[in-house]
Amino acid sequence: MLAKRIIPCLDIKNGRTVKGTNFINLRDAGDPVELGRIYSEQGADELVFLDIIATSDKRKTLVSLVEKIAREINIPFTVGGGISRVEDVKELLRAGADKVSINSAAVYRPELISELAARFGNQCIVLAIDANFVNGKWKVFTHGGRRETDKELFAWAREGQERGAGEILFTAMTRDGTKDGFELGANKILAQTLRIPVIASGGAGTLHHFSDVFLQADVDAALAASVFHYGEIKIKDLKHKLKEDGIEVRI
Repeated sequence: MLAKRIIPCLDIKNGRTVKGTNFINLRDAGDPVELGRIYSEQGADELVFLDIIATSDKRKTLVSLVEKIAREINIPFTVGGGISRVEDVKELLRAGADKVSINSAAVYRPELISELAARFGNQCIVLAIDANFVNGKWKVFTHGGRRETDKELFAWAREGQERGAGEILFTAMTRDGTKDGFELGANKILAQTLRIPVIASGGAGTLHHFSDVFLQADVDAALAASVFHYGEIKIKDLKHKLKEDGIEVRI
């Protein structure tokens, strides 16, 4: 059995780590370089860096900041925000990223997934999907959750898999920052219907929420931000709790 992964997420705006609720009301959460170093030392399995306004502001991810974080950590590092070309990925990999996360650009030009997978390998491409529950359906949103599309979560995830994505990072916008627990139903469907790993995001508030998403939805990884940034949950404590609950993790 593959070990389940715990992934802290650094949402970056103007060079600082931020966190909000339902994608709005952002507040400062600290220096991303320092947080990345701490999480690496605490035993996080991976680290995700998302420049949350790169697409909306029509600019590229802060490469220099990626370089600084990469020098401080020794765990796999995924970077996303404003990626739309092969050249963007090359630049980020040179800066120290191990994987890239694509979202809005892939929605509007799905061929991007295939192009990047062919060039860099499936294992390098994470398809991030932000979805909100609208009129009985999980609708895909882009531009940091600001723009609704006609795509539906499960169909888009399957298409992403077929086009070459190596993982799906699903953020349930209804749960984001609420600390009410992960979205179990949608994550379970994704985990059951896809061949590639699923990373659950949105809603972590307690140790039990992580156990629930692994045991009930059977996702491969769980991503969280504020509970780690503000010291509400320590990664070491979380992993010992998961181990006690019979979940395979790296300690």
